[in-house]
Amino acid sequence: MLRFISSKKNQITLISGILIAFAYFSEFVLKNEELFKWPMIIASVLGAIPIALQAFSALRVKVVSIDVLVTIAVIGAFIIGEYTESAIVTFLFLFGAFLEQRTLNKTRSAIKELTEMAPQNALKQMESGDFTEVQIDEVDVGDVLLVKTGAKVPVDGTVLSGEGYVNEASITGESFPVSKSKGLSVYAGTILENGTIQIVSDRVGEDTTFSKIIELVEEAQDSKSQTERFIDRFSKYYTPAVLILSIIVWIISKNLELAITILVLGCPGALVIGVPVSNVAGIGNGARHGVLLKGSEAVQIFSRVDTIAFDKTGTLTVGKPKVVDTKIYSDNPTMALNYLSSVERESDHILAKAILEYIPNAEYFTVENTDVIKGKGIIADVDGHRIAVGNLALMEHDKVILSDEMIQDISEFEKSGNSIVLTSIDNKLSIIMGIRDQLRPDVKKHLDKLKALRIKNLIVLSGDNQATVDRIAAELNLTQAYGNMLPSDKSAFIKELQAKGHKVAFVGDGVNDSPSLAQADIGIAMGGGTDVAIETSDVVLMNSDFSRLPQALGLARATARNMLQNIIIAVGVVVFLLANVFFSEWMNMSIGMLVHEASIFVVILNGMRLLGYKLK
Repeated sequence: MLRFISSKKNQITLISGILIAFAYFSEFVLKNEELFKWPMIIASVLGAIPIALQAFSALRVKVVSIDVLVTIAVIGAFIIGEYTESAIVTFLFLFGAFLEQRTLNKTRSAIKELTEMAPQNALKQMESGDFTEVQIDEVDVGDVLLVKTGAKVPVDGTVLSGEGYVNEASITGESFPVSKSKGLSVYAGTILENGTIQIVSDRVGEDTTFSKIIELVEEAQDSKSQTERFIDRFSKYYTPAVLILSIIVWIISKNLELAITILVLGCPGALVIGVPVSNVAGIGNGARHGVLLKGSEAVQIFSRVDTIAFDKTGTLTVGKPKVVDTKIYSDNPTMALNYLSSVERESDHILAKAILEYIPNAEYFTVENTDVIKGKGIIADVDGHRIAVGNLALMEHDKVILSDEMIQDISEFEKSGNSIVLTSIDNKLSIIMGIRDQLRPDVKKHLDKLKALRIKNLIVLSGDNQATVDRIAAELNLTQAYGNMLPSDKSAFIKELQAKGHKVAFVGDGVNDSPSLAQADIGIAMGGGTDVAIETSDVVLMNSDFSRLPQALGLARATARNMLQNIIIAVGVVVFLLANVFFSEWMNMSIGMLVHEASIFVVILNGMRLLGYKLK
């Protein structure tokens, strides 16, 4: 019965409204009192049924809800013959619930939009080699799939062949197409805007990044902050208190109408709904713009952060080193570079990749007798020559003699913040290369935005050498810079900052910086859409987009402010209404319920402003 009545609540609201309108038409146009009274009576009974059923359900679990207060008030008004009051109160209460649901559905639009983006079908390669359209549930890890222009990528996968541009807005919040070719990753729910690609499935179903994002946002929007939990506890005791107050007023004043009016006006509806709607709207805004805020508690804490510590590589920098300085001592520079390229082609080290990118047209020779010296580099035979590639310790190990000029050059390269790669040919130093990670584009501009948001301390914590860290700190105008730090050192440093009273956020890659992400008040992952980053942090900046960090902080602070505004509005309206019950003559149940429902609508509209928030 309850389920049936609840499903018809909107229709009941409409019928009640029509009956009330007809009643007033009968009174003012037809001048018929009977035709005025009976529609009001029917509207009262009809409107009270769903409210009374909800009140009964609440009482069964020992909760004195708002529905209980309204039900008692309506029954009381009906008993004393105030049919107009009872009809209007039930209609406004039901109509307010209808508006709440409609507007709350709008604030959850991020989830709806994401869910609608989820792919349903895929073109799967069958044993015959042909591609056949199948349901997404029929795709397994390792399957080869075809994605055509305009189609959604069905799973997380790796491009096997073909090229195209993919719109990754559902993952990163950026609609600018990203070029995809062999070996690059693609994500479920993104759209291939042009081209045709074949991909191998890496993650399917609930394991895809897209599914994890939907799950995360749903959990975050349903989570409760400390403020919300306090309001829940407050409402639990406040509602019975209003009931007791009305009984006391009735006993003292013998005025049943006054007591019933107190029941209606004391409903804490706006207080109960105000904070959750801000939470849902704020988190929904972030989800649409590549910022995942993991719950209302994270929003509240993030809004109070005054210190942000950064890992360097992959956070302030792009995580892709490039050769920036070179010094060659060999009489045959071209051949020296060819020998270096031949050795580095045998390695998958990140510095080796930078060197090969720097020498794109090298002539490669056969590499023999390779000997990897742990922590130092590689020694090998190339074209009849002994080639050593590595750091200064490798040169000492291989007894390479360095002139004063070479030592001075190496020192200068290090002072510039470079990682040094030395190459010797037949025990003679031939090449010095300085390799440096590049700062993220516009990172200084985004750090300045954080300062404008009243972040007092911007600190870099890195495992790189101090000279490199100092150079980056000076270039970005950071507050402090610490190099040569292990993950445990970073975590300990954050703990010291917290002991001094700072609210600290740490920004890292979500993998090797997990101790710091856990220790910080707020862990922020430059996620790149990885499941590791999503699971180990409080905030995820999808696709490692640093520009999202100021937006995320601004959104968190706007959401926290919005929650406070809604609390003030809700409490202020209840105080205003109750005060006017005792100190004015114009206040009655109908007016009070109208103001009460209006206050609920105001806090919902105020919360919905967050859906359009953008950092100025």
